[in-house]
Amino acid sequence: MLKWLKRDKGPGGPDFSSVYSQEKAEELHRQGVLHKLLLMPAEFGGAEIPQNVVFVPEWVVAEKAHIDLDIIRPLIEEGTVSRYFAAPEYERNSFIPCSIRIVASDPGQFEASVAIWGKALQQK
Repeated sequence: MLKWLKRDKGPGGPDFSSVYSQEKAEELHRQGVLHKLLLMPAEFGGAEIPQNVVFVPEWVVAEKAHIDLDIIRPLIEEGTVSRYFAAPEYERNSFIPCSIRIVASDPGQFEASVAIWGKALQQK
């Protein structure tokens, strides 16, 4: 693994600013550095289509799964929320999101953000 991609690298975390294309992200995915993440998880009906896939470090996959399955799914099951979206936020020209904003609503409201790198970690 590349040491510069470790989660705990300084206040801004890893620097993905040089990953400015899908091809570079896919190469890091093939190397095992990045992992595919479905913004709308398969458990909620999400498909592996380009508009629903982002590339992120492995820990982000686990953190988002925890939010989706351990927090939001019970809210859905009890009828507290019925709408869901997850939106990536980007820094500079990077193809790797600096954060992912998750919102579940109607009639209730739940919001979370997974800060991944750069300004998102500095604002946290």
